[in-house]
Amino acid sequence: MGSPVIVDAVRTPQGRRKGALAGVHPAVLLGLVQAEVIARSGMPAEVVDQVIGGNVTSAGEQSNNMVRRAWMHAGLPNATASTQIDAQCSSAQQATHLIHAMIGAGLIRAGIACGVESMSRVPLGANVPPGTGSPRPDDWSIDLPNQFEGADRIVADRGFSRAEVDAFGLWSQQKGRAARDAGHFAREIVPVKAPVLDAEGTPTGEFVTVDADQGIRDTSLERLAGLDPVLPGGTHTAGTSSQISDGASALLLMDSDLAAELGLRPRARIVSSCLVGADPYYHLDGPVQATERLLADTGMSIGDIDVCEVNEAFAGVVMSWAKVHDVPADKINVNGGAIALGHPVGSTGTRLLTTALHELERRDATTALVSMCAGGAQASGTIIERI
Repeated sequence: MGSPVIVDAVRTPQGRRKGALAGVHPAVLLGLVQAEVIARSGMPAEVVDQVIGGNVTSAGEQSNNMVRRAWMHAGLPNATASTQIDAQCSSAQQATHLIHAMIGAGLIRAGIACGVESMSRVPLGANVPPGTGSPRPDDWSIDLPNQFEGADRIVADRGFSRAEVDAFGLWSQQKGRAARDAGHFAREIVPVKAPVLDAEGTPTGEFVTVDADQGIRDTSLERLAGLDPVLPGGTHTAGTSSQISDGASALLLMDSDLAAELGLRPRARIVSSCLVGADPYYHLDGPVQATERLLADTGMSIGDIDVCEVNEAFAGVVMSWAKVHDVPADKINVNGGAIALGHPVGSTGTRLLTTALHELERRDATTALVSMCAGGAQASGTIIERI
């Protein structure tokens, strides 16, 4: 038995809310990347033993282990088993950790980690319908704020101004636009044939090919400064928060001995991974702790990392992480982040890993760190290294 390796990685473009991907069922989006990541490797689909997929709002079209239904609908082998998990925004990243661990333990030889969220079709919170009770017991006493309030608490704690937060939002958009225009995402994206919807959301019978992220905007500091904060007296606005999005992504991992048998070239390995709990009062500051865990476990420093992908759930989350760990600006979300590109919550973990891998290859670099906060005051982290 060899060691777990990453063989391929792919994602769809990310559609903005009610945008070009709103007419695509989430199982179709997910099945597309499941099939594509296998097709790009050139190996038989029957080699995949298990699929683990992340999804946050498992209701309606995204309920009842949609990961399995996506696999079957894509015409992939019935013998391959699937599991759907919810670690909130960390779902797809944690799915990667689980597939990696199963290969390392010898339980499977090949697996796919993936994730999907169609937030246009299944809004956040749809899995807690009225009349079914609250996820929090009546005597809940933990100060776990909503995510906007948590993000604003982080900003206040770290001493960031509204102007600094706005500048970060502009920076994300500028990097995202430059990366898209330079074709940096072309290799990682599989185009999606999507039905065109009319103003009422009804298919017109026409189709469009979507091959680029839709959230990138032409903005300015003046425009961002003119936006009202989401919370009265708060800091974050729609221009400094992640976008509601639709999208899917997938990674193919396998035992290195199996890759050699199949004549496949491993592209990277996972050096270390974690899922940690964080302080509920700040809710979203967990990437600080996840990165502490990764660096402690590996004996590495930020100086050993070539690029970092930290999810821009809110500008303040990444700003806090960068300040605590003294991360140089030229390593941070070099192609923009969720403020510009979008955040289909169940998919973002494998999307970040996919983008990080392709960026390492593009610049012939070696090591990337990926982290993201998650609902419930958790955070995930992964360090990958090119082979």
